Parts: sequence; structure tokens; C-alpha cells
Amino acid sequence: MPTNGDEQVGPRTEVLRRVLRTVRDESIAADLLFLEDWWAQQRQGIADYLRASQIRRANPTLAEEIRAELDRR
Repeated sequence: MPTNGDEQVGPRTEVLRRVLRTVRDESIAADLLFLEDWWAQQRQGIADYLRASQIRRANPTLAEEIRAELDRR
């Protein structure tokens, strides 16, 4: 899958691929891709942690499904 520097360009998980098919707002899609990337890379830094925490609180089920799928790999 292509990358942009250190960032993943597309979804890593099947669960996020399915969700993104229904998302029409680019900022929401970017947030969900960020969350998945954050889970995959366990980025350090308070700003990334806070952003990921906000997205997880807004989407707790999806966040857990992404995390579980990444953990199975």
C-alpha cells in the first residue's frame, strides 16, 4: 500500500474499509484513518494521544474493532 512519508495513505483494516465506503465527509475519514494509524504505530506525543482519545470516545465500537483487527495481525 502506498505511503506518504511515515503516514499510511489507505486503511489497513477491513473494518475501516467498510466504514469508509459510507463516509462522505473528508474530515471524518481523515480522523478515522488517523485513529487506525495511531493504533498501528502507537505514536508518541501528547497531541497525537489527545486526538486519538477524542476520536475513540466519539467512536468507541469502531475504535475497538480496529484495535482488535490490528492485534490479530
